[in-house]
Amino acid sequence: MNNHLTRLTEEVSRALNSLKDPLTGRGLIDAGRVQGLAAHEDGRVGFTIEAPAALVENFKKVRDTAEATARKVRGVRAVMAVLTAEAPAGRAAAAPAHPASAAAQGPAGVAAIIAVASAKGGVGKSTVAVNLACALAALGQRVGLLDADVYGPSLPTLLGLVRAKPQVGADKKLKPMEAFGLKAMSIGFLVDPEQPMAWRGPVATGALRQLINDVDWGALDVLVIDMPPGTGDIQLSLAQSVPLAGAVIVSTPQELALADVRRGVAMFEKTHVPVLGVIENMAYFEAPGGARIHVFGEGGAKRTAEALGAPFLGELPLDVALRESGDAGAPLAAANPEAPLSKRFRAIAELTLARLAEGQKPAPAITFV
Repeated sequence: MNNHLTRLTEEVSRALNSLKDPLTGRGLIDAGRVQGLAAHEDGRVGFTIEAPAALVENFKKVRDTAEATARKVRGVRAVMAVLTAEAPAGRAAAAPAHPASAAAQGPAGVAAIIAVASAKGGVGKSTVAVNLACALAALGQRVGLLDADVYGPSLPTLLGLVRAKPQVGADKKLKPMEAFGLKAMSIGFLVDPEQPMAWRGPVATGALRQLINDVDWGALDVLVIDMPPGTGDIQLSLAQSVPLAGAVIVSTPQELALADVRRGVAMFEKTHVPVLGVIENMAYFEAPGGARIHVFGEGGAKRTAEALGAPFLGELPLDVALRESGDAGAPLAAANPEAPLSKRFRAIAELTLARLAEGQKPAPAITFV
């Protein structure tokens, strides 16, 4: 961190510490209420305010005051303060006794939310999610895309928005970035990409819920959520607290990944989220001359989907053009729609929409504080 950013961070920290924590009477910094404080070269500042789950409503004023105070610091041009609810140590936030009476509410104007998930990292899930979203947009859908991986956000890179800075509207909602026919939001737009996000599970989940509900998505046919890899607390909480219309699971053919697919399908079944289908990524490499080399095995994801009773949406090969387009920030499905792989993404998008059109609706979701 250069001297300018160091100074700005220190001054914002002092300003925030001048505000008293309502529970301890100590400064917000000394009380440990402020987490993830980061300053940027363009004068943006972001941080989170951690509140006890039972008192989160009371801390909204604290968050607003902290945001206004940080904005007054010399050199600060914009502030994003996120309020998160931390459950008491040793136990998760309590769910309502009757979940049917507390169904989760999605953003206004969003017709359907689907999760693109993988129970294992390294299977190309984010690349698939971005290109699937672009393919849905190419079919005439109004599409939003949320990068839910707070620990390793990749959406800014994949959409060529590394230096993007979302604006805050008069209603204090974030305006999503727009690219390739998508409305996009990522924690990567709000924090320093070189700073690690050392957030505990409940804090990360709270931040993600705000990225869903405190963003002005407008009217959307589909909001695609690029889920974090795995089946831990964050994934489970999102599946339970967001009204998902369905989930698409991405896997490679190898057995190590397929075992995780089975766990992922089981997680969505337990949370009553319909599995729209399974995509086999990196299915094969097509060598010069047309020979197919099955680097990670052959047909494993399709067999696993059939064994689990889940639809198989299709296979995607290892493709240099797909990797290059991701690195360049121009998704292949949008930048070169006539490429053979782009047509495969459109076919998968059509199958996904067909599954949604079958009228499957999630059971009432449990709302976590």
